Amino acid sequence: MQKPLTRIIGLDPGLCNLGWGVIDWDEARLTFVACGTLKSAAADPMGGRLASLFAGLEEVLNAWGPAEAAVEETFVNGNARSALKLGQARGIALLVPARVGLSVAEYAPNTVKKTVTGSGHADKTQIRAMIRYLLPKASPGTADAADALAIAITHAHHRRARAIAAEYASVV
Repeated sequence: MQKPLTRIIGLDPGLCNLGWGVIDWDEARLTFVACGTLKSAAADPMGGRLASLFAGLEEVLNAWGPAEAAVEETFVNGNARSALKLGQARGIALLVPARVGLSVAEYAPNTVKKTVTGSGHADKTQIRAMIRYLLPKASPGTADAADALAIAITHAHHRRARAIAAEYASVV
């Protein structure tokens, strides 16, 4: 008996480039569906940039119909202004899937790297190499799209543990 497919979208939030990647998962196999990068112009006002990302992500969700979403947690650096801007883009990445009723999981960057490459300190080159290995039909055009696919893969591999933890929490 074939296991049902779960379509997962991974999102790598960024204000200039918001990466997205869609995979199908049948609890045994990963299948590449699509990926891309939503862009906003740095010269545009902040409200316009966020509206552009919002509308673009809505289009992606409508086009590919994922059942679940996963977003990378923010890596906070020393620049508070940059962190705030990234947080606003991350808010879009969390809000749009939630508005259409998707559950949205969040994963730390080191968890994504460790799940996909085996090392929590892998670089972008190693992530792209593993994406090519795990999803041979994928050809992400940007590092952001590759990272989004890595986030989707991470969710596929961690979703069973999350379901067990949720079930256990409801019993206790």
